[in-house]
Amino acid sequence: MKLTAARLVEACSDDSVEGGLCIKANLQPLGGPGSPVKPAVYEGGKYQQDRRWVGIGAEASAVDAVVVDNVPSQANRLEAALDRHRKVLGLPSIVIDLSEWTTLPPHLPRQLSSFRLPHRQADAYLRDATLDGVPFAKAPVGAALFNGTADRPEALVQWFPQTLLYGFWQSHLGNKRSQAKLARSWVSEITGLEPATVDTRIFGAKGDPLNLSISEKVSYDENDEVGIPWQLTDEKKSAVARGQKKQDSLSNVGHGQAIFDGAPAAISFHSIQQQATLSLASLRRIWFGDAATNAAGRGVVAALGIVAHAAAFGGAFNLRSGCDLRTTAATWTWLGGSTDEEVEPITLEAATHLFQECVSQAERSGLPVGSKWQTEPLILKPNPELEKVIRRSWPVDN
Repeated sequence: MKLTAARLVEACSDDSVEGGLCIKANLQPLGGPGSPVKPAVYEGGKYQQDRRWVGIGAEASAVDAVVVDNVPSQANRLEAALDRHRKVLGLPSIVIDLSEWTTLPPHLPRQLSSFRLPHRQADAYLRDATLDGVPFAKAPVGAALFNGTADRPEALVQWFPQTLLYGFWQSHLGNKRSQAKLARSWVSEITGLEPATVDTRIFGAKGDPLNLSISEKVSYDENDEVGIPWQLTDEKKSAVARGQKKQDSLSNVGHGQAIFDGAPAAISFHSIQQQATLSLASLRRIWFGDAATNAAGRGVVAALGIVAHAAAFGGAFNLRSGCDLRTTAATWTWLGGSTDEEVEPITLEAATHLFQECVSQAERSGLPVGSKWQTEPLILKPNPELEKVIRRSWPVDN
């Protein structure tokens, strides 16, 4: 089966009983089968461990598993891929602009894109932004976004179409204001099956050409180690006593030999799998108006998920240091109302064309997409209180 825009939009109709799309991929580390890869590590140096069924029916067995990249993390990667391809796709963008600030260190972004905000249009950065000096929540665009719901999604599809796919919870407007939620319709996860071990830790040592004594104590300013990086404490005892500087060993300012251990190590897996699903049943909770408009609008959201997947995972990809993966085999299955069909895997070029066809149909239905999408980013600025806390967090001109 070749997935077309007509088939996708028809499957998104109000009376459709079709389930959606399931993509399963076998992944392999660049070093080959069994080469260690680094799963995500959470607070306390913990992996997200689980047990998963492998096989079907009587042949199925439960095996140990570690989640290499979980659902929220995958959503962030998919949104980042959309951000990179935004201009080609014609997608709208809202940007909180910090480009004129000189006090931010180099590693921080100068612009916060709407595709990178953790809570999408429900994010605190948008609530604490201004548009032409007006609080964004009181500007027409902001008010429409903050009040958007699955039953009133016009502003969302016009400015934040990705939020209709990956979900949101408008939870910080106040007890008497909107508490709208929308569960994600696209769910993606990467899992390592049958780990050889999960107990290995990383051990190592940092050398020093002069082997300086780490028994020496130093004082330094944690916020500025560039100007006068540190001083021996016997020369600055009074400063340490007044609490102006931190007292520590020489190794903590980068000198001397240092031994480290305890960090979770990369894991060798029997196999690594990615599974992504698009739920049409979930998309059918979104209502744009009449039946034709509903189907067309949902079709845009569904196609957005397909193009994001192709953009993010269509080739070899890197999740983090020590976790470079490539697809060795993939199956795309259309989950119909009564039967399932294998779908031809879709390249980024084909997915882009599919998306553009769905957008054109939705635009003809009167939805604010396509030519109604603003090609240039909508520029916001932080409000005075947010600006104040940013400057307090990063006070030094770098």
